[in-house]
Amino acid sequence: MRTDIVVRQARAEEAEEISALALRSKSHWGYDEEFLRACRDELTVTPEMCTSGTVRVAVQDTRILGYHRLAGSPAHGELSALFVDLEVIGHGIGGVLLEDALALATARGFRSLVLDADPGAELFYRRFGAVRLGESPSGSIPGRTLPRLRFDLTTGTTPSQRRAEDG
Repeated sequence: MRTDIVVRQARAEEAEEISALALRSKSHWGYDEEFLRACRDELTVTPEMCTSGTVRVAVQDTRILGYHRLAGSPAHGELSALFVDLEVIGHGIGGVLLEDALALATARGFRSLVLDADPGAELFYRRFGAVRLGESPSGSIPGRTLPRLRFDLTTGTTPSQRRAEDG
């Protein structure tokens, strides 16, 4: 894990910055402006979300590099968002955030986490141990489906250990 990155609770005043980061991150997959506009509401993070204890940000110095959001209540929850800013995609921030989300979910008593992944990000989650369950309809784009994935948090193995085992 990178030692210069701190993962902490989001603050209400960061909601707008986090929402803008999510849209920038989504554009990584080559989506056009019309697609991104259609996703805006679904990707908006509110000040209330930030103060609810469900949104955590990865920060380096004072810069927010990414965030994740957990939803639901034990025993089965959802990783409802995980986004990394465009400039740092591929630098390990997503892994830091995902490991934090899985550790936090486990500590809160979740036995599993599901998520609807962007099709381009499915392999990222699978490298950390997610299993594909099927598909789910997009919350933003009628007729579009997303890979539905699940993390089993009862194995006692961390995502880092699973990745090491897979070699």
